[in-house]
Formats: sequence, C-alpha cells, structure tokens
Amino acid sequence: MGTAELSCASLEKLATKFSVVAVVTQPDKPKGRELKLTPSPVKILAEKLNLPVLQPLKARDEKFISELCELKPDLIVVVAYGQILPQTILDLPKFGCLNVHTSLLPKYRGAAPIQWAIADGEIETGVTIMKMDAGLDTGAILSTHRTPILPTDDSQILHDRLAALGAELLVETISDFVAGKILPQPQPAAGSTYAAKINKEDGRIDWHWPAPKIWNRLRAFTPWPGAFTFLESAPKPQLLKIWKVEVVEKSGIAGTILSADKTGIVVGCGKGALRILELQREGSRRLSAEQFLIGHPLTVGQKFVGDILAASRQPAA
Repeated sequence: MGTAELSCASLEKLATKFSVVAVVTQPDKPKGRELKLTPSPVKILAEKLNLPVLQPLKARDEKFISELCELKPDLIVVVAYGQILPQTILDLPKFGCLNVHTSLLPKYRGAAPIQWAIADGEIETGVTIMKMDAGLDTGAILSTHRTPILPTDDSQILHDRLAALGAELLVETISDFVAGKILPQPQPAAGSTYAAKINKEDGRIDWHWPAPKIWNRLRAFTPWPGAFTFLESAPKPQLLKIWKVEVVEKSGIAGTILSADKTGIVVGCGKGALRILELQREGSRRLSAEQFLIGHPLTVGQKFVGDILAASRQPAA
C-alpha cells in the first residue's frame, strides 16, 4: 500500500522477492492546468510490473476491505500510502502490517520526517521498519538503519537515499520477521517528536533567523515548496526563489545586501550572513548569482524581506 514516489523502491524490491498479490494506492488525481487525471507513481510502477491495482477512495470502504479479505494476504506493507488504516485491515494479515518510516522512531513521527530532520539541523537520520498499530507511527520497531545527513543533502537527495535504504531493509526484515527471528520492540516513551505536513509558507525566509537555520531550512524545503523571499524594488517587490546558499563569516542588518558580485550575493541574517549562489526570479529560470546580476544588478543596502507588504513599504522622504 503506497502512493508517493518514496514507495516505489520498496514495491520494486518486494516484487523481486515475494508474491505481491495486489497494490493499493490512492485514486488518480487531477493535475496541471487541464486538470487531467494522473495516476500515482506507485500505480504507474505497479502496471509496469503487471500487478493488480486497487484504488479505494477510503481505506475504510467495506467493499475494499472485502476485496482485501478475499486476497488473504500474509503481510501488508505500507509506505507513504496517505490514509489511516482501520483496525480491521491492521488485523487482517497473518503477520500484520509493516510500515517503512523515514526517520529513527520515535523521533519525527508524522508526514514530513525527511524535511524536518534537515530543517532542525540533525546530523543523522535513518529508516525504521515497524509493525503498525492504531497510533500515528507508534508501532513496535522491527529494525532500523542509520545514515548521516550530509551538508550536500537537500530533501530530494535524502529522500532518494532513504527510499533505497528502506527498500533494502524491508526485504531483509520481512524474511527474519516471518521466520520468528525478530521480536518487535516497543518504541521508547521518551524522545518522540512530530513532523507536521509541509505547506508553502514553510519556505518563507525570515532573515532574522541565524544563518545556519536559514541554510538548513533552505535544504529541507528544496525542491518543494522552495525557499523564497521578496526584494524591495520599484514599482513592486520581486519574488525570488533561493536555490543554493552558503554560510559566511560576516555580519550585518538582517535581510540587507552586504555585497553583490560574481562570487555571490551576501545577505545579513539575525546572526552571521549567507552568500546566495543560485536564485530565480518569478517566471524566469534558475541562475547563478553571477548570471543573475548581469541582468538584475543589486546594490549594497538593498533589502530582502519575508513578506510582500514589508517589501512594498517605502521609507518616508
């Protein structure tokens, strides 16, 4: 049972080692300007693998549960499916339901563990295989695999690495679990945190934050929703997406441009400063700072601000 791209690596691994009797994914959703119904990444892969696909609107649907019962699965694997399973489904398979979660539980339970681990400045994360219960990512742990969060990681890079690690760990764990070699361990009561679903506003840069915090959040929210800010300018503020930065040992007023040359655009933060290396104007393409400055020169003292209203305010004459 899965929907997002994260699920695909696990499905592919499962299909090479076990008999996958069905794949459950979310219904096709309208996308793009024409709102064309588009299948999930998991459905596309399942059809490529010639596997039967079920797409219930709700996992609690009685007809769907009846279909699952007829399949008599020994085990259900859940990876980024996007719906809460009723107890009826959790109790259905002989060996229960296993979940691949992209954090070291009990830290970062919830929808966006990859992004928030980077945003919070963690130096390590991993994947956990757990036996599901009725709670939100509270099930007993079967196995874990740790991996460092590298300075070069953004959420997409880390997502891809964890998807691959999770798929490998999953197939190893299933074999040992069904053979009775693994005893599920309850999650520790202490140390649990929650990773809330990401929204577009999470990408808004607050220049009053310390430079390392902004750097972490930019990596966390790349590629989506992307880190963004507004440049004070006439006749109206410019929305800019910031793609790549580095922390520098400088200081200045938060949001103020301290220098702008071919090496980058240095901006003061609440503590320290950031050098912007790649950025993008609304409706334009992604550019290096050097390329950007050729067509859009910036001057020392100009300001980046977090909201369009602040960027629109003109100082009194």
